[in-house]
Amino acid sequence: MTAPEMDGEAVRDRALASLTRARARTTLLTSCVEEPDLVAQHSPLMSPLVWDLAHIGNQEELWLLRAVGGREAIRPEIDSLYDAFEHPRAERPTLPLLPPDEARRYAAEVRGRALDLLESAAFRGSRLTESGFAFGMIAQHEQQHDETMLITHQLRTGPRALTAPDPAPAPPFDGPAEVLVPGGPFTMGTSTEPWALDNERPAHRREVAPFHIDTAPVTNAAYQAFIEDGGYTDERWWAPAGWAHIRRHGISAPLFWHRDGIQWLRRHFGVTEVVPPDEPVLHVCWYEADAYARWAGRRLPTEAEWEKAARHDPVQDRSTRYPWGDADPAPDHANLGQRHLRPAPAGSYPAGASPLGVRQLIGDVWEWTASDFLPYPGFTAFPYKEYSEVFFGSDHKVLRGGSFAVDPVACRGTFRNWDYPIRRQIFSGFRTARSGAV
Repeated sequence: MTAPEMDGEAVRDRALASLTRARARTTLLTSCVEEPDLVAQHSPLMSPLVWDLAHIGNQEELWLLRAVGGREAIRPEIDSLYDAFEHPRAERPTLPLLPPDEARRYAAEVRGRALDLLESAAFRGSRLTESGFAFGMIAQHEQQHDETMLITHQLRTGPRALTAPDPAPAPPFDGPAEVLVPGGPFTMGTSTEPWALDNERPAHRREVAPFHIDTAPVTNAAYQAFIEDGGYTDERWWAPAGWAHIRRHGISAPLFWHRDGIQWLRRHFGVTEVVPPDEPVLHVCWYEADAYARWAGRRLPTEAEWEKAARHDPVQDRSTRYPWGDADPAPDHANLGQRHLRPAPAGSYPAGASPLGVRQLIGDVWEWTASDFLPYPGFTAFPYKEYSEVFFGSDHKVLRGGSFAVDPVACRGTFRNWDYPIRRQIFSGFRTARSGAV
């Protein structure tokens, strides 16, 4: 699998489009609420929105203006304030952060200079500049923080601040509940995708035994059956640490859900609604996903299984960039880019299905896998070890596929996300698997 070849002008155009799209989204997410909401910390798990705004600008200055362009620092005194590793999220509201208007001016000044740099960039001479990698990295970084800010919008109390059309209605999916993925080797990861991040590299061969995987993510209706069957009160289904966690915190349903009589309601971006039965379940942690899978007599897929289901074309015996092939995502392929503020019904987007017929592997909900976040054979940290290397180990579980909140620039068949197994504020769901060819 190789990404489409691009000359210098094509790289420039792609970088400009990606940076522009990211900044438009950042502006939307930080202009739809008043200043008190920008400077408040809506959850100890999240930064104030104004921190994200200036951090986006600071990272762009560090990597594009200083590292690529060799320019003098604009605001060197704020570097430590917006260093994510120096100050944990719970501490950030106590810092002397730039106020909203100043943060906007700073980010705008950095962007203006970065676009000037882009006009004359050579896209060669170093790994950082080859194929516009640094510009792609910054576009992905901003979009990742846009998703983080969207999570903050979900966590904030008060009336709705964001609107978007719902996904188009889809006929009920009546295809097979699961798909057989044949055993054998496949190519996992990438060595050729120009904007792939270090943890996606290098491409390597993996052997995977035959397995079945759900055709679509697990739905709210299916998850409700787990709840109604006493899933949260039966220790049999839970990993010991997960059982201890849900008992300690009194967890009995996905985050933002509550029961009103005989029906389940949820709070969704400032609106209380009946839980949609046909949407993929959202806001569940790894322990909840694992418990459901055990209850259903199944398991979570490994990361390698997930990627083989998403990328391997058994007819051509090759790995593609996306389930549907090598073409960049189009609106009929997947629910991406905050076009909608919710997942599409399970079984949607037939044009985005894999060669074997697995649907919604990209977009809608991040999917928990059974795997710890570990480096691939031959991994090399680049351009800094804090992006991936410091997170490797058994503390973090891998999520795959992206969500409705992920932009296409930060989502592909090789993209890896990770988080603690207790995290529920993220736009996470899952699908299940089982071993064997029968």
